[in-house]
Amino acid sequence: MSIKNYLILTFKEEIDEAQKMYSQLYFDYNATTPCLKEVVDSMLPYFNQDFGNPSSSHHPYGWLAKSAVEDATLTIAQNLGVSPRSLVFTSGATESINMVLKGVARKMRSKGNHIITTKAEHKAVLDTCAFLEEDGFEVTYLDVDSKGLISTKMLNKILRPETILVSILYANNETGTIQPLDEISRLTRKNGSLLFSDTTQALGKVDLSKIFQLVDFACFSAHKVYGPKGIGLVFIKDNEDGNGLPSFIQGGGQQKKQRGGTINTPLIIGFSKAITLAIDNIKAEIQHLKTLRNKLEKGLLKIELAISNSTTPQRLPNTVHISFPFVDGTKLLTALSRQIALSNGSACNSASVEPSHVLTAMGIERSLAYASLRLSLGKYSTENDIKKAIAIITNEVAKQRDNNILWDRR
Repeated sequence: MSIKNYLILTFKEEIDEAQKMYSQLYFDYNATTPCLKEVVDSMLPYFNQDFGNPSSSHHPYGWLAKSAVEDATLTIAQNLGVSPRSLVFTSGATESINMVLKGVARKMRSKGNHIITTKAEHKAVLDTCAFLEEDGFEVTYLDVDSKGLISTKMLNKILRPETILVSILYANNETGTIQPLDEISRLTRKNGSLLFSDTTQALGKVDLSKIFQLVDFACFSAHKVYGPKGIGLVFIKDNEDGNGLPSFIQGGGQQKKQRGGTINTPLIIGFSKAITLAIDNIKAEIQHLKTLRNKLEKGLLKIELAISNSTTPQRLPNTVHISFPFVDGTKLLTALSRQIALSNGSACNSASVEPSHVLTAMGIERSLAYASLRLSLGKYSTENDIKKAIAIITNEVAKQRDNNILWDRR
């Protein structure tokens, strides 16, 4: 018997279980997306053929790699409608957030030490702000209402001369809520404060053509838009001379000395390809996602007492967030995970036993926040997937409630 056949027979149960796992319905596109074949194909030559270091300036291998990076950067800039000098590549959105928040704090400390953000930000922002508080900065955390929106009146009230930065998430990764950046930008400019927006979830799902006129900094991550993991970028307005932010990682002087380290040529090429494909198809993609989202949401809201946590007119076209009273959220998620890949919030908090900080910030009680699901759609989602998901979730919620004595006593 061959080794291959022996392994197949020996680990048959494990193999069968793995095959079942990968036949799951995928409803977690806000956590990550599959890398498109076109993106993978664009990267491959730069792993083993044109593998030179872009910083190697004395031979053709380096010249070719440098040229490829410059072309990819220009392509990204043209797609986003910004200057290529305004872009700095990072390892992803979390590093980008650290670069902006810590960079502005360092650069502007002599002018003030006050930062404003919201209670519903991504943990990367909240944790970095907590770090800055330990370093002597004062951070004000804006409340959000039951829809997840900030009050611009409250923002205007707490802005002060020493406010150096306002950091507000554009599109929430859990509920899909989109903040009014135009009004926020008007207030920050009037106050003389800088504005940073984590726009990671919006790329490829929302028209961003006007965003770069509103903000001073923004960030993105390739794996949210069918590109490779491990590559992100920061948009820095007025960065023509490379002084928009101080150096974040020292060593080698790459990227205008703002982020040292060997430039990741293959992943930058892949990011460029992913953004090109996303922008080229954005209108059709938005309509596709919105149609499926509405059908999914409508179907899930037919479940008795189900509550939508995504109720703003301006929201991501692919995100549904539903709470189910009288259900144990942990048991529900565990049961559903056998058939559906989904989440109860941000992938970065998936190991946490606490309810979503986004939901509690919206005033949702902890027990209901526990009993909530986020379903996010993507390029490969189908109407058949929607029908299956509605049926599976409806059935499982009913099962969970049948075992809950409080459901009978309601």
